[in-house]
Amino acid sequence: MSAPLYMDAVIRPNRSMGRRGLYVVLAVMVLFNLMVATFLLVLGAPPVLPFLGLDILAMGLALRASYRSGRRSERVRVTAEAVIVSHEDEKGGRVVWTSPTAFTRVDRDQPGQHEMRVRLAMNRRRLTLGRALSPPERVDLAEALDRAIRAARAERHPA
Repeated sequence: MSAPLYMDAVIRPNRSMGRRGLYVVLAVMVLFNLMVATFLLVLGAPPVLPFLGLDILAMGLALRASYRSGRRSERVRVTAEAVIVSHEDEKGGRVVWTSPTAFTRVDRDQPGQHEMRVRLAMNRRRLTLGRALSPPERVDLAEALDRAIRAARAERHPA
């Protein structure tokens, strides 16, 4: 029998445009650049044409990088025994952080006016969570994580 989970959350960056939207944006850009290229050829300015291809290439690479970065994720699990956070990057690499629930605390740092960091801390080890979230969502994450850790401690060490 597995231990009960007090929290099991997956955090991913929000991407408002999917793969289909990426293709639509690039297609519109190609069509626009073809119209400009035709106009420039009629005017007799063919040296400008390679630059029109470069901006499509640059936009395609930027959109591809943005789309790939949307595959990053963090999974936060809280059990009575441990807090487990696994970071998965866009290439599939995974880093796992584990700490005993009894000794883990949630810290909230606010270095800037509109910036807040949620950190798990145990002794001198710290881990920042929820970078993909907005500041109000980070506050919600910190509160939910704090509640989950307290509930897990209560099971393990009843009062």
